[in-house]
Amino acid sequence: MHSEPLTFLVSRRIAPAHQQDFTRWMLAGEALAGGFDGFLGAGLFAPPPGEETWQIVFRFADAPSLDNWMHAPERNAWLAAGTHLVQQSDARCASGLDGWFVSPPPRWKQAVAVWLAFFPVSLLVNAVLGDWLASLVLPLRVLLSTLLLTPLMVCVVIPWVTRLLAGWLQPASPAHSGRCAGLSQKAG
Repeated sequence: MHSEPLTFLVSRRIAPAHQQDFTRWMLAGEALAGGFDGFLGAGLFAPPPGEETWQIVFRFADAPSLDNWMHAPERNAWLAAGTHLVQQSDARCASGLDGWFVSPPPRWKQAVAVWLAFFPVSLLVNAVLGDWLASLVLPLRVLLSTLLLTPLMVCVVIPWVTRLLAGWLQPASPAHSGRCAGLSQKAG
């Protein structure tokens, strides 16, 4: 059975006095996670000025890889070492496009957001490169356009559009994700 990659999302409220220690502790946690099979990457996102809630993302290839990391004694020791830094913590698991959103909105809203991101960029690329691309054979044309569009969409445009539409995308009350059934939701 194919298991899709999972994103473990954590929000942590950190007092400003502890932010440098917290950053060092989180980098140690990322390094620790990097030693586990199936680890795909991690990210630490600082809060906007005046706020105290950091966003942390851990990405694993599949549920067994994430589960192995979540239940590892080394991870538990790392978490224990940082408890004095964290005032409040919340965690959830997401798969697919849900990882782009703080709390997954309905699929139709995700589709609209992705379309709103993709349409103008695709239109621009076709307006600028369309004649040149049209002269290429179809497989090469699709290869080049997807090689150009995919990183641009994933790294720049979709994150920007989801921030721009955040008020519309987010449901009124956060829903719990069931995609990590059986995994501990202990913040990590």
